[in-house]
Amino acid sequence: MPSTGTRHSWKPSFPRTPSGRFRRVDPVGTAFAGVGLTEFLSRALTWTGKRTSSWSERAVEARQVASVQSKFYCNIKALTPEERARHKQLSEKLMAARKEIVETEKGYEFQFSPADVTLAELADWVSAESKCCPFFDFHIDLEEEGSLLCLRLTGEEGIKAFIRAEFNLPTS
Repeated sequence: MPSTGTRHSWKPSFPRTPSGRFRRVDPVGTAFAGVGLTEFLSRALTWTGKRTSSWSERAVEARQVASVQSKFYCNIKALTPEERARHKQLSEKLMAARKEIVETEKGYEFQFSPADVTLAELADWVSAESKCCPFFDFHIDLEEEGSLLCLRLTGEEGIKAFIRAEFNLPTS
């Protein structure tokens, strides 16, 4: 059955100056000014010549690009695959072992029992995390005569929201 509606063809629009001439556009600068994330990723992969081989790699890249839009950017390539595996293992252990989470003025403090998490494990985690997320300020304290191990994460304005999202913390 033939369609009775009007046919419309889509044509890409290119930025023009008021006189009607085409405006030169910086592709990186416009990427965050309205281009969709998927389109940006496909362009970025084309520009760099990089091709991702799996959806999980694309998802990681999408998360990384989305993080660029904020001032907090996690560089997942800062760790080798072996370091990343160890860091993931330590992260899971720390998330499961935290006894208490305390919101501070500039961030959050995670409290652990030294019986569950060693000072060396916490230092290893901080060392790896500081490579991929250098915007964090890390503070490790051994308090209460060695019976409480604390990790405080702080940083610039907006870091608390980032920590809540990355560490699955409830909003206050």
